[in-house]
Amino acid sequence: MRSKQNNSPSPEQQPASGTLLVAAFVDPAYEWPQQEGVGKNAIELQASLALLMSADPNSTDAEELEIPRIKKRSKVITETEIVTTSRCGFLRLCQKEESVINTHTERYPVDAEEKARLQSEYRDKKKEILSMQKEKEERAKRQMKDQMLKEQYARIPEGIFIYRLDTATHTISLLSNPSSDTDLSILIKKIIVTDACPSKDKSRRGILLMGDRGEQMELVACGQRTAIAWMEALKMMLGKREESSEDQYLNLAAYSNNLIHTGAIPSHGKDGKEKQGASTIYYSVTKVQEEGEHVDVEALESIAKRRAVIKDSWDFYRLICSLLRDRRKYDETFRRMQLDSVYPYLNSMTGLNDPGDDAHNGDNKDVMQKDCKKYKHMTRTAVCKDLVEQAERALPSLVEICKALAGSLGMEEVGVGPVKEASTAIRKAEKKYEGDVLKVTDYCRSLLVVKDFPTLLALLELARDSFGPLIRRVKLSTLKSDHESVPGGYRDCKINVELKGHICEIQIHVWPLWVVCGVDGFRHYRHCLEYNTDSFVDPYDALANLDSKTLAELIVMAEEAVAGMPLENLEWYHEKYLLDYFAEVGLFFDHGLSVWAETTLRSLIKLRCESPDIGADHQETLYLQKYLEKALRQQNKVDEADAIAERLESIENMRRAEKEEASKSLWDSLFSDPNECFQNLIDPNKKDRDDHQQLKKEIKASKKCW
Repeated sequence: MRSKQNNSPSPEQQPASGTLLVAAFVDPAYEWPQQEGVGKNAIELQASLALLMSADPNSTDAEELEIPRIKKRSKVITETEIVTTSRCGFLRLCQKEESVINTHTERYPVDAEEKARLQSEYRDKKKEILSMQKEKEERAKRQMKDQMLKEQYARIPEGIFIYRLDTATHTISLLSNPSSDTDLSILIKKIIVTDACPSKDKSRRGILLMGDRGEQMELVACGQRTAIAWMEALKMMLGKREESSEDQYLNLAAYSNNLIHTGAIPSHGKDGKEKQGASTIYYSVTKVQEEGEHVDVEALESIAKRRAVIKDSWDFYRLICSLLRDRRKYDETFRRMQLDSVYPYLNSMTGLNDPGDDAHNGDNKDVMQKDCKKYKHMTRTAVCKDLVEQAERALPSLVEICKALAGSLGMEEVGVGPVKEASTAIRKAEKKYEGDVLKVTDYCRSLLVVKDFPTLLALLELARDSFGPLIRRVKLSTLKSDHESVPGGYRDCKINVELKGHICEIQIHVWPLWVVCGVDGFRHYRHCLEYNTDSFVDPYDALANLDSKTLAELIVMAEEAVAGMPLENLEWYHEKYLLDYFAEVGLFFDHGLSVWAETTLRSLIKLRCESPDIGADHQETLYLQKYLEKALRQQNKVDEADAIAERLESIENMRRAEKEEASKSLWDSLFSDPNECFQNLIDPNKKDRDDHQQLKKEIKASKKCW
């Protein structure tokens, strides 16, 4: 195919091998997207992959050629024979003479040199006729194609340009006619591209082109997928990407666009409602090759299999982004909850049989199911089945307890069961308790969701007074400020009670933490535990060491995920798409598209600020600001990046002061109160006692407030 070159070919050089991309772009004199009702007849064609095969010489209607015949040399020989006849019997008196002429031809052998000369002339003549016929057919095809293009683009609505990129000649050409309001003074109909990069257009659909004569041209595509596909093709064309991946990338992009257009992938409109067959402004991909060059067309099945692999990779990467996002939400929610006036009282409480952070690894768990004598002669599966039967007998009693608690305190949500299956209990025991199924204490389980910390304290007091003798454990450690959360950032309270000889579990969730993931909170915890997401902070670390080809294909999947929801149509409540765009930013960073990363981040920050549940000072918004700072520094926008860094540092300092009360050092007290300094020198433990007294006062005040 094409050889890798850094310099664009001259117009005189017309290599026949390359790729043609045709797409719709916005006329700068018009607005896009167009207003409702305008441009209803705009071209909306699916992306397709086609091969322009060379004309088959066997199918040409060449004029008939007479097969040359070698003139054979011969010599005619004539012989005269005289025949005498006689009659009259024996005497032969009557005689008559007759002459008979015999003629025959004698042929000379054929001259081999003459025969070879005539055959060569015949082949040359035939080749000349076939060449003329082929040229004539190709000229007719070009004329027909030009005519079809004129007719095809005659119905283009005003405000749209159709451009064609030819990667063989490095040229971009205008195919459609200018509109009535087009500024012809700045219109470039043809440019030989020497460099290309994303433009700073706020729609994230712009491409800035540099020509061989120093001219610059900005193209703003009608669709995001068009801009990304063209940008990647331009990078490959200019030798800034792996050229060998061009065919595979364009095949995948075209296949993905075809799925979106035909409705195989559901998309959503501006109102967020699902719709089938997202309208896509026309772009196509066509492969051309030199005469006689063999083209190995990638089978549709092969493209589909490769897309499935890339799609799985995208889904996993997006899952990591989702898990870390929810962990940040949990951390921010818990930070705000600690500002509650009753939290010091809760934070001072000690649980019952609470192993603290060791419980995450299953170590030092004091509360276990009763070890019956019969279990010594039973398999682990049989033991689990027996424990399941015990749980089913205890379940009605647990239901009554939960009803009583919920009725007294007005719970937000209540749920009981189902009983854990034996196979599930065995897997949990192997993963967390080194195979000890007796340490599994949630065969019979329920959940209660309380409104806030005061309600949680009331529930603990009510449980103590109502069924205190049945309580075997109260686990509060994850709600303590000096303890770790469970993997993934979640925090809750657990009460284990013994009912009919079986240990049951009541999970108590606090509403602000519960609403982050809802009933999917356990799935979040399980995934975080499986993928060890607490070991890293930045979700973009999951993209480490990926090559440019894989990154480009992942961007195709990202655009497939946001099909039908362009960046300019995004609203603050489109949480699914907000996550998709955030994940795509990481791909832009690693793929050298920091301009588009900046554009996307600015939109996401704006939407987070508009959200009534988040706002400008929320941890999620500040997190996006950090990435915006990174994008700006990659573009050498140092001043703006420094301003963002300074603001983030100021907010962090303010929060630190809000969370922790600053303790004055000895030298601080020396300058502020010399008498206090002297007392500290005489009695070094005085400050510790004072701090302890102050803490007791705070806890007492917090308890009184509750």
